[in-house]
Amino acid sequence: MHEMRVGQGFDVHPFSDDPDRQLVLGGVVLEGPGLVGHSDSDPVSHACIDALLGAAGMGDIGERYPDTDSTYAGADSVGLLADTVAVLGAEGWRVVNLDCTVVLEAPRLAPHRAVIQDRLGSVVGAPVSVKAKRAEGLGALGRREGIAAMAVVLLARQ
Repeated sequence: MHEMRVGQGFDVHPFSDDPDRQLVLGGVVLEGPGLVGHSDSDPVSHACIDALLGAAGMGDIGERYPDTDSTYAGADSVGLLADTVAVLGAEGWRVVNLDCTVVLEAPRLAPHRAVIQDRLGSVVGAPVSVKAKRAEGLGALGRREGIAAMAVVLLARQ
């Protein structure tokens, strides 16, 4: 039997006041205000990276791609996700599936879900599910102050 591991990731970013900042979710640019952060601030990709690294016992996104390193300033988070998948692959891990929940009041994710799933799936080489939930007016997310994402991944040792 193959060794299997589950990993869970979480990320949250506040909205930016910078009108030139793009909103990126799961590697897809959407209409709306961008998010504050060192890289492209894609909470979906960041949660996925944390889930992958956690499952493999390889730390977290802050250790692997620190926000104190100028190399990652403005970085494409899907590129970081691809790098993470390659590192795990070199250690014998493959992604079985990845599930992500995005918590946001706006924009509506439904029209973009298939594109985001395809984009992430092509990077991780496995089925990806993306769901959107609203915070129903509760807390910072409910007040439209930012966007959060959670991800769960199943890895198998090849």
